[in-house]
Amino acid sequence: MSGEVVILTGPPGAGKTTVAALIASDASRPTVHLVTDEFYRAIRTGFVLPFLPEAQRQNEVVIDVIAGAVATYARGGYDVMVDGIIGPWFLAPFRSLDVPVSYVVLRPSLETTLARGMARGAGELTDASAITGMHEAFADLGPLERHVLDSGSLSTAETAVAVRRAVSAGAHRL
Repeated sequence: MSGEVVILTGPPGAGKTTVAALIASDASRPTVHLVTDEFYRAIRTGFVLPFLPEAQRQNEVVIDVIAGAVATYARGGYDVMVDGIIGPWFLAPFRSLDVPVSYVVLRPSLETTLARGMARGAGELTDASAITGMHEAFADLGPLERHVLDSGSLSTAETAVAVRRAVSAGAHRL
């Protein structure tokens, strides 16, 4: 029996990591919380900040590696909470998985995103222009706009409930 995959994405400061950790910890089935940032941090030499244009090839490789790990966990019977910045431009490897995949975009207002993102700790992206650029990248998702959840006024627990509800209803299935 295979697991299901939930991609929880959005700009920095949207609440992805906190919400994904809560959902994975409270799951009734075996569940993995896969933090995509760790795949980028694994690059020791030749690393390029992922939001820079010259990082495109690096990002494609990392996304393929992440999709492979996700597929292996899911085929092994684990549900997988994928926590990271995965825009529509990187969904192809996930769409081709032979397991159910849901896509949830947490998208608070720019003001909320900046306040949360810039208040994060060491080792996290806190650059206002980079955070703004990533927020803008999720601003108009076209046909995927129905996958957006405004997490700006919700607590972590309320956001987790909203994500669980949307995924259970199949409303965010790719």
